[in-house]
Amino acid sequence: MSHKSFVNPWLTFPSPNPDASLRLFCFPYAGGRPFTFRQWPQRLPPDVEVCIVQAPGRFLPEDTRQSFTRLGPLVNEIAQIIHPYLNKPFAFFGHSMGAIIAFELAHILRTRYALEALQLFVSGHRAPQLPSLEPPTYDLPEPEFLQELERLKGTPYEVLKNPELMELMLPHLREDFELVQTYTYSHRAPSCVPITAFGGLQDEDVNSDQIEAWGEQTTGPFSFRMLPGDHFFLDTVRPYLLDLISQDLSPYLQSSSTVI
Repeated sequence: MSHKSFVNPWLTFPSPNPDASLRLFCFPYAGGRPFTFRQWPQRLPPDVEVCIVQAPGRFLPEDTRQSFTRLGPLVNEIAQIIHPYLNKPFAFFGHSMGAIIAFELAHILRTRYALEALQLFVSGHRAPQLPSLEPPTYDLPEPEFLQELERLKGTPYEVLKNPELMELMLPHLREDFELVQTYTYSHRAPSCVPITAFGGLQDEDVNSDQIEAWGEQTTGPFSFRMLPGDHFFLDTVRPYLLDLISQDLSPYLQSSSTVI
């Protein structure tokens, strides 16, 4: 499918590459925007085309798509949106909220369309079968909710202290938090899709045992790697993370060369 002739607010191709042998679909964390992944094509092998999946809202006034506060309906919608783009081998990467979206989307594509991802990269989120031990925060009063955002360190300080920006962002952040914090895992047999799970060594919310537990979700190859950094290590050690992803993807590519 031609990217030039198709405008879709759900999908962003930072470096369109129709000759690529594999598409890597990337799913942001709660409140995340496409910018997180825009530089990824420069570090990944040339045979990989990056496609960023962008949920509704994200603080853009012109985005009139329906918002979602439950993961099931959102994933169903994404499955329909990306189905035309699964005409070549594909893999998923999701961080935090994006990890659960990628996991559930892989399940829907498998059961509904008999389509299987080559590789599932999950990052910064406990395995789905593990219940949350923390109370929800999406419905906290605004002062407490802002304190939680500051603690998580995912929202720049200058944004947190900008009342106009926060007035615009808060509804979408609450929606994303609600989407994740109301998610309920439905038990199922593990798939055969290889899983690579990443965690941050200094992440105060997700520990190595919770990352390693992703291994229960596959009968195929599994590896987990704990990287330097807190919950947002994907930004602070991006070159290292992308080199690891490149290594895992290289067996599927026409050329196994990577960008070092």
